[in-house]
Amino acid sequence: MATQVDMDKIVSLCKRRGFIFQSSEIYGGLGSAWDYGPLGVELKRNVKAAWWKSVVHGRDDVVGLDASILMHPETWRASGHTENFTDVLVDCKNCKKRFRKDHIDEKCPSCGKTDFTEGRAFNLMLKTFLGAVEDESSVAYLRPETAQGIFVNFNNVVNTTRKKLPFGIAQIGKSFRNEITPGNFTFRTREFEQMEVEYFTNPEDAKECHQQWIDERFNWYLEMGIKKENLQLRKHGDDELAHYAAGCTDVEYKFPFGWSELEGIANRTDFDLRQHSEFSGKDLKYHNTVTNEKFFPYIIEPSGGVDRATLAFIVDAYHEEQVKDNTRVVLRFSKELAPVKVAVLPLLKKNSDIVTKAKALRKELQKDFSCVYDDTAAIGKLYRRQDEVGTFFCVTVDVQSLEDQQVTVRSRDTMEQKRIPIERLKEYLQVEFSG
Repeated sequence: MATQVDMDKIVSLCKRRGFIFQSSEIYGGLGSAWDYGPLGVELKRNVKAAWWKSVVHGRDDVVGLDASILMHPETWRASGHTENFTDVLVDCKNCKKRFRKDHIDEKCPSCGKTDFTEGRAFNLMLKTFLGAVEDESSVAYLRPETAQGIFVNFNNVVNTTRKKLPFGIAQIGKSFRNEITPGNFTFRTREFEQMEVEYFTNPEDAKECHQQWIDERFNWYLEMGIKKENLQLRKHGDDELAHYAAGCTDVEYKFPFGWSELEGIANRTDFDLRQHSEFSGKDLKYHNTVTNEKFFPYIIEPSGGVDRATLAFIVDAYHEEQVKDNTRVVLRFSKELAPVKVAVLPLLKKNSDIVTKAKALRKELQKDFSCVYDDTAAIGKLYRRQDEVGTFFCVTVDVQSLEDQQVTVRSRDTMEQKRIPIERLKEYLQVEFSG
């Protein structure tokens, strides 16, 4: 039977086990700002590494980039963000709270009244100033998306890598948006991390290429362990598309608060390079050296949120089951994503020989696996603690280990236990994680 997951359970577990903390908590916290704890940062790093392996290292037609967060202000005028990156906001006249107009029906979500002010446009970019004087000449913005850093480097990448169409440029990085209605834990925040590819292709191939990326990105979430029944594709209607887009499809996940976007895969046509070419005065056309033709490529953009994906993996991995009279909570992460792969546990922490052997074993294993040592509770409680953070295997060193040089290896998902010779332990684990 599927576990019923609610966000209260997820938020509680994330804080209790060191996945995610409220930012600046000792000062009362900062709304919609979150810090990733010791386990959360490992999980998030694994998500990014798995994505990078899939879209960069696993292909021969995509290269990486790490562009600056701060960019020339003209970048945002060319992209349309300065004028058009807005939300329409309304205020409830009764409770005085402010909402995005497209996030309410007829009634105020807070007080239930129906009397609102007229809608007003609000720019979502976070403004700052560079240099010693704060005036219009020193205005800069924290980037609201990572894509523009890729577009303005198009010529640099083509000239240095000699890539031919079709090819892509991938980037993982922080973006910032002054969201008025953030919420749902880490799902919608003002500071967030994106992982996206800008894939450049011949215009006549763009439609087929778009579908290929939709299929590939949907399947990646399945490969990383998301249950198929919790994923769906939603094609944007014409009224949702940006004016320059030829199509967009979202990969959506069934969160406890409803179906919501994990990643959008858009056909951006040739809008971006054309705009930056016009505003910069630089020629950003692609030169086909075989036909001697010059043109603006079409761009297919798979753009996902690292924080949203990480949250989805936590929610989807969460599982409860009854073991005798107790509820066992386990995070069933995939082998690629589990923040801790192996925990080494001494059966008796007061036995110095067992502790010494266990610590030596942990030291050896951590050369190849993310590995922890814990002797702060009885063995049963240690097992439950590791289950709750998704540790794949627990290795227990006991009195018998001192005699026969074998340890007990316990599987997270089945709770089955095997005695494995210490000299073969690393090989055993390598086979398990590669399978």
